[in-house]
Amino acid sequence: MKAIASSAHPRRVRAQVGYPRTIRLDNGSEFISRDLDLWAYANDVTLHFSRPGKPTDNGFIEAFNSRLRSESLNAHWFMSLADAREKLEDWRRHYNEDRPHSAIGYKVPFALHYPGGAASPSP
Repeated sequence: MKAIASSAHPRRVRAQVGYPRTIRLDNGSEFISRDLDLWAYANDVTLHFSRPGKPTDNGFIEAFNSRLRSESLNAHWFMSLADAREKLEDWRRHYNEDRPHSAIGYKVPFALHYPGGAASPSP
């Protein structure tokens, strides 16, 4: 995989596709906060928490987290924050632009948003 110098900025992504209507979350401490609740309220985003002890309530993110951990986080040593950003961006692009997903008919996720086959916008 080729190295990517920087990742897409969240403001640019928001300007292109907007915020989701709902975000599904588990009950981990990283997701239970006043700041997240205020952000969601201010941006008309509903936070939908899974039931405690029921990871199957959000099976898609559990599967994604497993792939991210096994294919990227456990596969690399991150020597700096910049190195981590670069390696995670490489993985993100591969996951979304090159890798067919069975759940969407063995297409790449990016093709659903950009059917013409254009690559990700430059950062």
